[in-house]
Amino acid sequence: MLSCKDVSRLLSLSMDQSLPLRKRMEIRLHIWFCKACPNIEKQLLFLRRAARRLDEDMLHSDRVKLGTEARERIRKAMRQ
Repeated sequence: MLSCKDVSRLLSLSMDQSLPLRKRMEIRLHIWFCKACPNIEKQLLFLRRAARRLDEDMLHSDRVKLGTEARERIRKAMRQ
């Protein structure tokens, strides 16, 4: 069974790339039994959403001087 440290690392990694089905199942199983790891998952999701919102706000800010093409490239990259 995965340790909490392993699950934390894998949850973070899963935000950026797809994990194999077996690893995702191991993570879900661990989270189901663990008292701490569900909170870690919630915190990582919160940080991800906050970072995306901040990035989106910055794209629409007058303080950031980007061309239309650059803004579109950034938007597309953020959606992936």
